[in-house]
Amino acid sequence: MPITKSNFKPAWWLPNAHLQTLWSTFFRKAPDIKLNNLSLTLKDSDFIDLSVTPNIAGKTSDKPIVLLLHGLEGSLSSPYAKTLIKSLMDAGYGVYFMHFRGCSGEPNNVPRSYHSGETEDLQFVADYLTQRHQRKLHAIIGFSLGGNVLLKWLGEQQNEAVTEAAIAISVPFQLADASKKMNHGFSKIYQHHLISRLQRKYTDKFSIIPSPLMVDVKKLTTFYDFDHQVTAPLHGFKSADDYYQQCSSRQFIKAIKVPTLILHAEDDPFMYPDTAPTAEELSDKVELELSPSGGHVGFISGKFPWTARYWIDERVIDWLK
Repeated sequence: MPITKSNFKPAWWLPNAHLQTLWSTFFRKAPDIKLNNLSLTLKDSDFIDLSVTPNIAGKTSDKPIVLLLHGLEGSLSSPYAKTLIKSLMDAGYGVYFMHFRGCSGEPNNVPRSYHSGETEDLQFVADYLTQRHQRKLHAIIGFSLGGNVLLKWLGEQQNEAVTEAAIAISVPFQLADASKKMNHGFSKIYQHHLISRLQRKYTDKFSIIPSPLMVDVKKLTTFYDFDHQVTAPLHGFKSADDYYQQCSSRQFIKAIKVPTLILHAEDDPFMYPDTAPTAEELSDKVELELSPSGGHVGFISGKFPWTARYWIDERVIDWLK
C-alpha cells in the first residue's frame, strides 16, 4: 500500500518537534475515569497488570474490544493513556490497557523485564482476552515502544494474529537509529529522562531480588550502554546490536496480514527522517500515514493553547470506524 500524506496541521503555537513532543507531558489534563484492575499470572510466575474500562467488566459484553500498549517506561499515567481510553469509551468501545512488566507501579518479580521486541507477553494477553470474550480483539493500538512490539507481533503472527485491526503510533522502526539519534542534540534530554527512570527501576527491583548481572547502572548514561549491559543480557541477546537487529519492527512490516495504520511524523526527535519504512517495505494491509511535523506522540493542533486538539485521538476513532 502506498505511503499517504497526513492531513494533520500543527498548532501555530507549537511550531517545532520538541514543543509538539513535550506539550502533553506538561499541559494535557487526564480525564477522571474509573477503571478496574486485572492481574494476570504469566507462565514464568511473573505478572502483567491490566486496567479495564467498566463497560466490559462482564464477560458477556458485546462491545468491540481495544487493547492499548504504552511506550518505554509508560503507564496509565502517560499523557495519551486516559484521554484515548475516554475517547474510545465515548465511541462505544471497551478498552484494556496493558502495562508491560514492572510498569504498573509494582516491580515485577523475576530478573527479566520488558523490551522493544517482547511479543510473548502480548501474545499471552491477547490469547487471554480472546478466550475471555470468545472473539477476536477489534483492534490493538501501540505507542512508541508498544508500537514496535505490536508491528513485530503482527509480522510474526501474520494470519494468526487475534485482532481485526491495529494502529501503531510514533514507532522506533529501527532501534539502532533511535539509539544513535537519542544521543545527539536536544534529544539527549529525552534520553537522560528515560535512562534515569530505567536506572531507578533496576535499582528498586534488584534491592528486593538478586540481580544476575554485575553492573553499575548509574554509569550507563546512553541507551546503547544500557541495552548492551542490561537489556541484552537479561533477555538472551548477545549484545545491544544483536537486540536491535532482532527486535526492530521495520523488517516485520512486509509480513503483516491485518489491516494496520501507522501514524508517524518525519520530524520525530526520537529518530531520523529515513528511519520509517519505504513504500516497498509495506504489506498491502499496512497504511503508513506520514506527517512532516508532529514530534513524538505529539500531533497537537488547535487555534489556541486553551483549545488544544489532540489529533491522534480523533484520527484513531475515525480510522477504526
